[in-house]
Amino acid sequence: MNWIAALPMYNVTPALDLEWRGWLDDVLRRVKPACRIVEPDEELHGFWRRPNLLISQTCGYPLMKGLHEQVQLIATPCFDAPGCDGAHYSSVLVTRADARFDTLASCRGSRAAYNQDDSNSGMNAFRHAVAPLARAGMFFGAVLRTGSHLGSLRAVADNRADVAAIDCVTFAFVCDVLPELARRVRAIGMTARVAGLAADRRGQCAAGHDRRVAPRAERDAEHSPRARKTPALKGLFDAAAHRLRAHRRARKPGARRGLQAARLIDTLAYSLACCTSSTSSWAPSAT
Repeated sequence: MNWIAALPMYNVTPALDLEWRGWLDDVLRRVKPACRIVEPDEELHGFWRRPNLLISQTCGYPLMKGLHEQVQLIATPCFDAPGCDGAHYSSVLVTRADARFDTLASCRGSRAAYNQDDSNSGMNAFRHAVAPLARAGMFFGAVLRTGSHLGSLRAVADNRADVAAIDCVTFAFVCDVLPELARRVRAIGMTARVAGLAADRRGQCAAGHDRRVAPRAERDAEHSPRARKTPALKGLFDAAAHRLRAHRRARKPGARRGLQAARLIDTLAYSLACCTSSTSSWAPSAT
């Protein structure tokens, strides 16, 4: 079989994309030299289900909403970023640098931006944070789907939205490599922590590939250039699927509290209707 691999998350800039490809190439040369690193040329849900996929990366929310039936979780990357705790991570709640909002509660009636309908960090965790604040099922005045965390940050910075939830590792990368964009927003809180992004393999892969990939990736993570940068990749956690149950728990309060009116659920699945080091330049507010 012609095996393929890809790491589609955290490619904030082309330079970072090259870094991740280089790290993955080092791993694969020692595990499966014939495996080809590709750029997904289709919608990710289809790509993750390709029978010749050796290893990739997914958000935990789609993993728990059905993808776990086709792929096997093998590891979770651990980053040295504010909001990360081992294999767990949070989302940073951001607003414009000059906005009047200081807490999520103060954003009542404002415009929210989110990246994707099935994102844990940009949608599900955001919904979970908003749920206790809703009154009669209402909180935000409008919601904008942007397609990516960078899109959400730019929407907030450009005054097309007032608040967004950004994966803390993505935000740390933005602070490091896109400082001008980072300076145009500020953090006003953090969401609850859940298990981090999952490294997975297609369930039909030859037995034993995951047992070789995870340890090799762990060793390479410890010695990779990314381990010495900001935010640092500290290693991989050999995750078990039950650690991702937090995504399911986060989903329930939003559904119970009627966040349809907060415009964080529509008639389809969850479409919207209407980790840096200690030298990081930002610090999340207490929540």
